[in-house]
Amino acid sequence: MERVVFDRLLQHCKDAGLVVAGGKQRTDSTHVISAVRDLNRLELAGESVRAALEALAVAAPAWLAGQIDVTEFAERYGPRIDGWKMPSSQAKRDRLAQVFGQDALALCQAAWAADAPVWVREIEAVALLRQVLVQTYIIRSDARGRQVIKKRDADDGVPPGQLRLVSPYDADARWAAKGDDLFWCGYKIHLTETCTTPPDTDTDTDADAGTGVMPNLITDVHTTDATVPDVKVTAPIQHKLAEHGVKPGEHYLDSGYPSADLITKAMKQGVHMVTPVLLDRSAQAKAAAGFDKTAFTINWKTRQVRCPAGQTSSHWNPVKQHGKDAIVITFSVLTCRECPFQQQCTASKLGRRMLTPRPEELHENLARARAEQKSETWKNKYALRAGVAGTINQALDITGIRQARYRGLPKVRLQHAFSATALNIVRLDAHWTTGPLDRTRRSSRLERLSYRLSA
Repeated sequence: MERVVFDRLLQHCKDAGLVVAGGKQRTDSTHVISAVRDLNRLELAGESVRAALEALAVAAPAWLAGQIDVTEFAERYGPRIDGWKMPSSQAKRDRLAQVFGQDALALCQAAWAADAPVWVREIEAVALLRQVLVQTYIIRSDARGRQVIKKRDADDGVPPGQLRLVSPYDADARWAAKGDDLFWCGYKIHLTETCTTPPDTDTDTDADAGTGVMPNLITDVHTTDATVPDVKVTAPIQHKLAEHGVKPGEHYLDSGYPSADLITKAMKQGVHMVTPVLLDRSAQAKAAAGFDKTAFTINWKTRQVRCPAGQTSSHWNPVKQHGKDAIVITFSVLTCRECPFQQQCTASKLGRRMLTPRPEELHENLARARAEQKSETWKNKYALRAGVAGTINQALDITGIRQARYRGLPKVRLQHAFSATALNIVRLDAHWTTGPLDRTRRSSRLERLSYRLSA
């Protein structure tokens, strides 16, 4: 439902012939900052208790008054929890964390008691408090059988980023990092657009009149929480494009989007992914010394591999690795130990070489892609993808797409769908009135106007 307006405008552009299937499209992503405060784990624990108390004070004041000391809790949780106002001593902060945990536990035990109204535990802030309690604390019994609550540390199993709540006011926002410099709390947006090649003319008269060249229009907008890697959205994006009848013939993406499985699947569906694939990560390939995987010849029919020294493998075992099909190929220890090239081939303690290729079709497609991306022809072709960075900058300047205005993934998706729709309207207006946006012009509008007046 969030995409109704965007999808209708896309359908209109498709009917008008401005977007067609089988063309060139490119995709890229950028981070989106959530509409909530950044909280550390201690602030999150206290603010979650405060959020639950505020919700219960409105929805069930009489019930709440019978469960807690209202005066004490009002003093502790009246103002919002602020790390700047917390004690600087680590011992006092640890004690405060324990107090927050004890209060959270008391509220949850009351809400989930047998005599508590069922609807109390269904209040969103109360349900989130329970999640924060489980993710932040461990409840144990001491030697005397007393219940003890302790804040989790790394050894206690802190939940992974894709599950860990970051705010009691936005259950979908997540912390994520990209490289060493970017660390944010929120979401990620992926924009896909058409990318027609501008004509190589000096006057650019066709573009100026708005004919001959179609505008670059956004064909898909896909928003996820911040922890979802790019490779996980490649298939959903391509499926959505096909669903709307605008499946590209060539799809330009950066190295975060492809995998051997995705390249093969897209190829079968008529989509050629123009994208740099990850190179061989074996020790030999990274060191650029010795024999990497390309030095071995695989015979898929006989299920054997021949090494650079002319020896053949001894074992061929199809396996599942991380849920994907692979093949573990090993050479005999006796063969490798007597080989004069052993030091160039393996550093294994057993002294033998092992390879783990994917099944034949996937392996061949991946090898072909790795070979293609080394050519100048491929590099010149892939340069077309760079233009999507301009689209992201335009989205930032015009719609402020990097700052979430609402809380929760459904509402953020709605914001982004409207933002993408607005960008398409801006580009359509430019195409129909002044010429397509994002085109490299040989001369300025003023120069062209001067030329026309003098002609």
